Amino acid sequence: MAQLLVRDLDIETINRLKERAKLYHRSLQGEAKLILEEAARRMTMEEARGVTEKWQKKLKGRVFSDSVSLLREDRDR
Repeated sequence: MAQLLVRDLDIETINRLKERAKLYHRSLQGEAKLILEEAARRMTMEEARGVTEKWQKKLKGRVFSDSVSLLREDRDR
């Protein structure tokens, strides 16, 4: 596995990471690794826009029923 060195972190940042690591019973390295992995997995805004545009094109022109009346009908049973 690759390694990453992060230099010149503010002491307050380190302290907050240590507190968070302690709260979740992880090492400081484990906590930092988890945060970085989660951040890398998140979709970028550009990727999210692409997904949105894809669905908008797919659903364009379709007419959908009003779900409010269906919900009320179901609740009245």
